[in-house]
Amino acid sequence: MTDTLTTGVPSSALLDALPAACTTTDPAVLETYSRDQASWAAHGTPLALVRPTTTDEVQRTVRACYEHHVPVVARGAGTGLAGAANAVEGSVVISFEKMNRVKTIDTLERFAVVEPGVINDDLRAACAAEGLWYPPDPASSPWSTLGGNVATNAGGLCCVKYGVTRDYVLALEIVTGTGELTTVGRRTAKGVAGYDLVGLLTGSEGTLALVTEITVRLRPMQAPPTTIVGSFDSTVDAGNAVRAIARAGLTPAALELMDRHCLEAIDQWKRMDLSTDATVLLLARTDTPGDTGTEEADAIAECFTSAGAAWAMRSNDDAEAEALFAARKLAYPAVERLGNVLTEDVCVPKDQLPAMLAAVEEIAHRNDTLVATIAHAGDGNLHPLIVTTPGDADQKARAQRTFEEIMDVALDLGGTITGEHGIGTLKMSGLTRELPPPVQAMQTAIKNALDPRGILNPGKVLA
Repeated sequence: MTDTLTTGVPSSALLDALPAACTTTDPAVLETYSRDQASWAAHGTPLALVRPTTTDEVQRTVRACYEHHVPVVARGAGTGLAGAANAVEGSVVISFEKMNRVKTIDTLERFAVVEPGVINDDLRAACAAEGLWYPPDPASSPWSTLGGNVATNAGGLCCVKYGVTRDYVLALEIVTGTGELTTVGRRTAKGVAGYDLVGLLTGSEGTLALVTEITVRLRPMQAPPTTIVGSFDSTVDAGNAVRAIARAGLTPAALELMDRHCLEAIDQWKRMDLSTDATVLLLARTDTPGDTGTEEADAIAECFTSAGAAWAMRSNDDAEAEALFAARKLAYPAVERLGNVLTEDVCVPKDQLPAMLAAVEEIAHRNDTLVATIAHAGDGNLHPLIVTTPGDADQKARAQRTFEEIMDVALDLGGTITGEHGIGTLKMSGLTRELPPPVQAMQTAIKNALDPRGILNPGKVLA
């Protein structure tokens, strides 16, 4: 960047330029907005917090920060797991929590227009009331916001069949790094006018623009799903079952894995007795209606059995099926109760999933580190949760080594260092290993063009 950002105490002129009605400099409040859930990621102390209720307040804030060379960090609900929403020292944090209106649900064209602070599950509920469905469903859907989902290109349990956030974003209203308000994208079913700037901004983690309005594509309501459960003696056997499902040409609506550490953690917390009858669980869903759906469910169960499942069954109890998928969403907070968690997020081709799962266990054993693995197994996206005892420096060093080695293996297997959590600060070193220098140069050029003073979330994503 050609301009140098301010790192000292802000001038009174900056504070005077911020929208007073929604700005605070209370140190106690600033501390609560200084970081996301990536507890291992470094964070600074913000100079001010702005909680806008209008796009105009966002624009005024960015313009003031641009004029005074002050960093701006956008924040949704703070549920991120890579440090992307962590405050930069001397920054202004903009929290979108109060811009939380569902503005339009168009049942004819099947799109919704929302503000960035809308909670994912709230949008899904509003759509359901109109007979429509917004598929992206990260495990944080009861708390995470659409703005945060767009910033990280969030995935979730349904993405194996229905795709990730980027597949549903049609248009964005944005404030650029110079404080200019504009829109990108369109609301029509088709449109190829110019470059795909919506796709570029989705997943950019607040480094290229601040999103103030989102238009998302909707689908008809999902058919009632059928759940298939399989128990395996090893994660590798479960990985082989996932590979068998893909080779059979089957596309389940969800296909999730929980290893024994996750099952035991959930049992310790919620007394669900999951680990009594299973070492590793695969949970699958099919939402294909009628006899075809029944045949698909039976075929998935057969893939489980042929890959070595201790048992596999199609659930006939809807309440039990919902409880199992609820348990999957409880896995992360359950493991958090065991200690400090460093969350990994790698994605590999489905054909390489057994090898990746085996590698995670070998790396954990070699580094004498507890790693509890959950996975969106159907699309090869693993979340090894690396657990340490608070205050144990040696454990922390081994955990960090484990984190880096898992990324290296994922790259060796033709995968990526992050499937859905983003780069933030935790994965910047891995990004330089994944992206060739010419691609890094392209990304830097884009950043410089859209944010010439480098005020938008500096120190994130790009080294």
